[in-house]
Amino acid sequence: MGGLSIWHLLLVGVVVMVLFGKGRVSDLMEDVGKGIKSFKKGISDDEPVSLKTVTHVEGQPVPPVAQPVTPPPAEPR
Repeated sequence: MGGLSIWHLLLVGVVVMVLFGKGRVSDLMEDVGKGIKSFKKGISDDEPVSLKTVTHVEGQPVPPVAQPVTPPPAEPR
């Protein structure tokens, strides 16, 4: 009780088929499959990101580099 059984899933599937038709559901599943394949291909085709630091842009001055701030030493109690 409270969970989805195989009969619930079958009933939902039949209702979807009646409302949308077999052709439309199969087209939707085909599009989902193409999307997953395209996503996997895009992930595997990515080149590793270069960690080069940009030092300047043509025509613009180089911004100053921020220095780390160290807190003052704690006073003994």
